[in-house]
Amino acid sequence: MATEPTDQELVLRAQQGDRRAFDLLVVKYQHRVLRLVGRFVRDPDQAFDLAQEAFIKAYRALGNFRGESAFYTWLYRIAVNTAKNQLAAHAREGYSVSLNSGGGDESEESLPEPEALRDYASPEDMAATNELEAEIRAAIKALPEDLRTALTLREMEGLSYEEIAVVMNCPIGTVRSRIFRAREAVEERIRPLLNA
Repeated sequence: MATEPTDQELVLRAQQGDRRAFDLLVVKYQHRVLRLVGRFVRDPDQAFDLAQEAFIKAYRALGNFRGESAFYTWLYRIAVNTAKNQLAAHAREGYSVSLNSGGGDESEESLPEPEALRDYASPEDMAATNELEAEIRAAIKALPEDLRTALTLREMEGLSYEEIAVVMNCPIGTVRSRIFRAREAVEERIRPLLNA
């Protein structure tokens, strides 16, 4: 039974001109990258386009990948930068674009339900749960971009502090500080609801 090639092996093969090797990397990470850029934009079609653009950029830059970080960390950095660049371009053009964190059915799936909130049965409890989830989304949306990105990569994408440092191109201490400040800001905003 043959073992699956590692990312490092696939990258090496792709760097040597094997397009099928890069295709395997795309298949492996396409859903994660799409979910990641979908956190930055509301429109699913735009998220798909941005994910595709991130893979194209990664393919073109593959010769520059030196393997100092994991491939998917490098790819996530490209995807985050692609999404940020798109948001900045839209902002310059006067469009209102924001993090995918409010309203719409897609955001309901992206927010994990806290275990304590899952078992409520009464309509009042369900309303309180929905209000809390909406307030969490609003709190995340209101964060400065650096805090929002760090929190999203940690809590929603599950990246380690080291991986986030690579993606955000900053020291691990800065990542820890940003995540701490983001969590603190979200907690402060939802505290009145929790106390009620």
